[in-house]
Amino acid sequence: MYSPEERRAYFEKAIREIGASDLVEGIVQIGSGVIGYNDEHSDIDLMVATSKIEDAEITRDFVRETLSEFDTSYIKEKQFSKDIFLVIAILQNGLEFNVSIVPREFLSVKSPLWKVVLDKTGLVTEKMEIENEKFGNKPVRYNVGIDVAFEFVYCALALEKELKRNNFIYALKKLEDMRDYTLIVEALNEGKKLHQFKAYETLTPSFIEAYLSTYPEEVTAENMRASSEKLKELFMKTLKQSSIFTIDHDLEELLYKSKMTNIS
Repeated sequence: MYSPEERRAYFEKAIREIGASDLVEGIVQIGSGVIGYNDEHSDIDLMVATSKIEDAEITRDFVRETLSEFDTSYIKEKQFSKDIFLVIAILQNGLEFNVSIVPREFLSVKSPLWKVVLDKTGLVTEKMEIENEKFGNKPVRYNVGIDVAFEFVYCALALEKELKRNNFIYALKKLEDMRDYTLIVEALNEGKKLHQFKAYETLTPSFIEAYLSTYPEEVTAENMRASSEKLKELFMKTLKQSSIFTIDHDLEELLYKSKMTNIS
């Protein structure tokens, strides 16, 4: 495991060595590190901006080569679009770098946790400030783009079907999907950054306690039905506190009917 001092040294080294390339116009730090990191296990998250779109791929290769000299245990590349890449580097001491390579004109703000740490032209800062204003003016900053209430109810119905088929593996998957939709609503209720949100331990303790109680002690049809009922109660309680999501009368009736079916 690494110390805060070691993480700071690696951070400064990454900014210095990646930023030395003429391919790189600027670097933006994102995530919890902007305000001091969540804890000693937090990763280093960066966006490396290129001036030219056509330089993105070769910059990805440069970033990978640079990080490979950091006592790296493993490196993985991902591609999100034609010109946006991600390099994940896991060091021998467990420290993880997540470095996205983004042409400056494609830079975006997905949470308030960002800070420009290198800007050779001033244009990276200008672009980030424009995107931050757009982000701040969104009526729903972290819209998930799905009908959460419908998806939850649909999973609840599917769960019951699979229990009747004795298909416990798929039933467990549906239970987990129901938990995921409940987490989405609660995270947004509490104003959490939904994009890549992992800090579930920061949610309200009473919600955490209720959420964890929905896990069955033993995998049986009876226990999974009991877990489903607890999840339905928690989901509806959480949903009623939401200013984003709603459930229409017919859909709520359908969820209620599924409860009656489970009891009978």
